[in-house]
Amino acid sequence: MMQNVHLAPETDEDDLYSGYNDYNPTYDTEELENDTAFQQAVRTSHGRRPPSKTSLVSSMGRPMTGAIQDGVTRPMTAVRAAGFTKGALRGSAFDPLGQSWGPAPPLEARSEDSPEEKIRQLEKKVNELVEESCIANSCGDLKLALEKAKDAGRKERVLVRQREQVTRPENINLDLTYSVLFNLASQYSANEMYAEALNTYQVIVKNKMFSNAGRLKVNMGNIYLKQRNYSKAIKFYRMALDQIPSVHKEMRIKIMQNIGVTFIKTGQYSDAISSFEHIMSMAPNLKAGFNLILSYFAIGDREKMKKSFQKLIAVPLEIDEDDKYISPSDDPHTNLVIEAIKNDHLRQMERERKAMAEKYIMTAAKLIAPVIETSFAVGYDWCVEVVKASQYVELANDLEINKAITYLRQKDFNQAVETLKMFEKKDSRVKSAAATNLSFLYYLENEFAQASSYADLAVNSDRYNPSALTNKGNTVFANGDYEKAAEFYKEALRNDCSCTEALYNIGLTYKKLNRLDEALDCFLKLHAILRNSAQVLYQIANVYELMEDPSQAMEWLMQLISVVPTDSRALSKLGGLYDSEGDKSQAFQYYYESYRYFPSNIEVIEWLGAYYIDTQFCEKAIQYFERASLIQPTQVKWQLMVASCFRRSGNYQKALDTYKDIHRKFPENVECLRFLVRLCTDIGLKEVQEYATKLKRLEKMKEIREQRIKSGRDSSGCPRGRRDGSAGSDSGQNCSAGSKGERLSAQLRALPGTDEPYESSSNKEPDASYVDPLGPQIERPKTAAKKRMEEDDFADEELGDDLLPE
Repeated sequence: MMQNVHLAPETDEDDLYSGYNDYNPTYDTEELENDTAFQQAVRTSHGRRPPSKTSLVSSMGRPMTGAIQDGVTRPMTAVRAAGFTKGALRGSAFDPLGQSWGPAPPLEARSEDSPEEKIRQLEKKVNELVEESCIANSCGDLKLALEKAKDAGRKERVLVRQREQVTRPENINLDLTYSVLFNLASQYSANEMYAEALNTYQVIVKNKMFSNAGRLKVNMGNIYLKQRNYSKAIKFYRMALDQIPSVHKEMRIKIMQNIGVTFIKTGQYSDAISSFEHIMSMAPNLKAGFNLILSYFAIGDREKMKKSFQKLIAVPLEIDEDDKYISPSDDPHTNLVIEAIKNDHLRQMERERKAMAEKYIMTAAKLIAPVIETSFAVGYDWCVEVVKASQYVELANDLEINKAITYLRQKDFNQAVETLKMFEKKDSRVKSAAATNLSFLYYLENEFAQASSYADLAVNSDRYNPSALTNKGNTVFANGDYEKAAEFYKEALRNDCSCTEALYNIGLTYKKLNRLDEALDCFLKLHAILRNSAQVLYQIANVYELMEDPSQAMEWLMQLISVVPTDSRALSKLGGLYDSEGDKSQAFQYYYESYRYFPSNIEVIEWLGAYYIDTQFCEKAIQYFERASLIQPTQVKWQLMVASCFRRSGNYQKALDTYKDIHRKFPENVECLRFLVRLCTDIGLKEVQEYATKLKRLEKMKEIREQRIKSGRDSSGCPRGRRDGSAGSDSGQNCSAGSKGERLSAQLRALPGTDEPYESSSNKEPDASYVDPLGPQIERPKTAAKKRMEEDDFADEELGDDLLPE
């Protein structure tokens, strides 16, 4: 026993901590990399030899862990309890990690026929169908989304039945059931199947096992709002509001906003004001502020409108300033980061929020300015002062420009011009916008010199303003320099490829230059942008007509009529094309439709009357010529045609009375006297001698007049062309009006002489020339300003911008 006891030497009595740093170098792991024997043992099988049969004994005399004693391995304490032995392990080698057992057996194959596996697969399929339904809805395929949602619902019900057979009811996946029903209700609502959507929402809301299902009553209220069942919508909104705890402040604010909007729709403005006032006091936002102004506007409370406008202006935008996107130094890394975030999704969201705020403020100002003060000018001034004192200082100039537009709508051009001239000393953007609008105004008043001057000012202030360039091109176009005008329009398109006015005007310019292919290309491009623009459709048809392709012209006119089915001139134009192609029945159909919508078009009336005469229905032609005589009572030819129709239909007495009436109104009309003489002779009336005497006297006076005119022209050497147009006709009509007047009197010149009855010339086509349906602006370039001055009549509508800055 004493041999294992070691006494400390006396020299160490003073050092209490001696010996603590002494250690066996065998345990020095830091030097193992330099130990040659150890590295050899690691690289070869030398280190994997089985332990020696020699019994290892610790310093205390007991066998060491893992040692073999009497043929039995002493178990390791960490693996097996000490003292536990097994007969099968007697004499086995030390293998604590079980490396001698060999590879692990293969995993057992999953049984796909087991109920649990079937349930898992079916649940996975239901989830996939719900996801596919949501994706289809986001892509706009609402029908496919609904089909997927229905399929998911069917499979989910099968899943519930199978799970009830295998497990207990409390193990049913309620979250999956909720998501399937909610998605199905949403898809029903998206497809406007509101009854089915409400029934599905009721299933969810009435199931007490679904937590927080009460908030879905908001969706039910939205459906009732779409159905205009406002009382039920308010009821469900309030039920949802009662079930949402006060900690969900944002959700409650949105529901109260819905309640306020519903009250506005029902005309209960006082209740709507209460809702919006509460929102503006708790969590002010732009929509609630704007709706509050609308409510006060509806009840006419001026002071509350002013206070509400100030509250709207004070709503924080919660966006960063633009200085954040300006590089403070020349550090390339910083510049790279700023360039990356200049147009990222967050920046785009900030721009959208700012644009929405500006829209609400501008709309509210334009709404209340005319009513909050004695005049709209004073009201605009108050709004401008309030805006200048807010974070939206740049909107003040836009409000001033809107003030000028209001003057323009009230036909007060002088005040509009004076207001816009105030911006000549402002910064370049505002100056360019004001000069653009001034150019627009002067162009409309045909003061092209002033329009050109202000267009130059607008271009010099902002060379990249497409509206200014378009207006400059218009002034050059008005002076007849079409090539230069095309250059300005092209530059406007280079600055803004979506400037439809410049594209339309360059098409008109190419038409003037007879470059029809290029004009057609411009109008087809514009048609791809403005699918239902009547002006563009007409121009395409007109270009095809100029290219002598009537079939294409008729096809595009048909599209034009589908857009504006009541445009009488488009209908008459289409009738004229069918008439030129020899299709009289189709021509008659479109001319008759044109007459129905606009029964005062002389050319259409003349064509219809001639058509009935050609088809031997003179009685029907009478009503058209009578209407023409009402429209042009000083034109004798229409009354002569009425009398001729009576005579051709055999009603001689009515024809005689009509001729007598014409003679009383136009006593010097030779044609009327000739027919009176003939009819009185045929009937045997005594007045024939009287009418014959008058006829001879008029013919003699006519002959003397013609001789005097001829001698006067011969002596003065007047050109032949003027002689042709100055001679008076027997009908009293002056034929010097030009080609259009000659076309209108074509049927009059076809009236019969004294000795022959009125016969419609079968080889003469009834004339009905066409005037552009879009008014004088159809061949005039469009003005460039930003907001359209809409007119009630399509025939006078312009495509140009309205008077707002870019």
